[in-house]
Amino acid sequence: MATRKIKNDVYAIGAIDWDRTLFDEIIPLPDGTSYNSYLVKGSEKTALLDTVDPDKVDELIGNLKEIGVKHIDYIVSHHAEQDHSGSIPKILELYPEAKVVTNKKCKDLEKNLLLIDDEKFITINNGETLSLGNKTLEFIFTPWVHWPETMSTYLREDKILFTCDFFGSHIASSDLFVSNNAKIVEDAKRYYAEIMMPFRPSIRSNLKKIENLDIDFIAPSHGQVYDHPDLIINAYKEWVSENVKNKVVIPYVSMHGSTEKIVNYLVDELMKRDISVRPFNLITADIGEIAMALVDAATIVVASPTVLTGLHPVAAYIISFVNAIRPKVKFASFIGSFGWAGKRSVEQFESLTSNLKAKLLEPILVKGYPKVDDFKSLDRLADEIFKEHQECKFIK
Repeated sequence: MATRKIKNDVYAIGAIDWDRTLFDEIIPLPDGTSYNSYLVKGSEKTALLDTVDPDKVDELIGNLKEIGVKHIDYIVSHHAEQDHSGSIPKILELYPEAKVVTNKKCKDLEKNLLLIDDEKFITINNGETLSLGNKTLEFIFTPWVHWPETMSTYLREDKILFTCDFFGSHIASSDLFVSNNAKIVEDAKRYYAEIMMPFRPSIRSNLKKIENLDIDFIAPSHGQVYDHPDLIINAYKEWVSENVKNKVVIPYVSMHGSTEKIVNYLVDELMKRDISVRPFNLITADIGEIAMALVDAATIVVASPTVLTGLHPVAAYIISFVNAIRPKVKFASFIGSFGWAGKRSVEQFESLTSNLKAKLLEPILVKGYPKVDDFKSLDRLADEIFKEHQECKFIK
């Protein structure tokens, strides 16, 4: 990625990963990603804000050389995860005079993850500032977006907020600034759903910390720079609220057609009741799409056949994933089919959804292929979902 100018003496010098398709060995990346690193040249000091994934360190070094950086005073590290911090040791080799500026929690993590010596750090506190001469860095602690040590930096004179993973999006693009509002919000929603959603209360608190800042640009560690910051700030405010939509998400797997039959029937009944519904066949589904659908859904219904005496392993996996990302669904249920044993599936479903603050609706288990009474039970479930949704405060 070539160096690109955000404002006078402020440059984006990170790397684009056009071909990466999986993040943290779980998160699909349909649009690739970027590792954003920024250089701020003050009249007296120079600061590098974050580095890049170690696989892309040569690109970062090439960009530093391209703009003639011979001296770095500070490496500001917002977050210890290696896609941002992993190249710090290499940069310290090239610029041994540099000090790593971060908070105590991040310092402790990086000493263990990256084996950086204690004397290479400058430890700062929330609200502290660092002068580069004619430019001032103000540090704002924003913990649990999505690790406990994460922080942001506000460049006062240029009104730029560097947020690391906060407001990020996995997208590889040659455009420095947001060029397609709808596309970037969709990518940011995927990023939020897969990574940030479990930390809604912390994010709400961190949004308040920045609401009085005069911000012209938000520069995250993944994705494009927001030159209209309200776009992403308002999207986050909606996502972290407790409001939901009149929507049901149904992840399902079916082996011999029985479970698929009851899923299709329930989908039709919900549609008849003017409820938005999105089924996901787990054999082909993108888990990122499921996570995105759950950002504002009121209800989740998981459907699975019985394998031996319990859940289909694919269904158990997605339930565990949903439990980990903790969507704000208000209601949850389980439907499925079995041959000679089935009750344990419901017990597994309940035990695997312990993080969900959702009301559990009556599960439905069908023995063999669904029959008249089974369809009547599905009618009752659709009615119950409709009734519960009528009492919700929905967002449009």
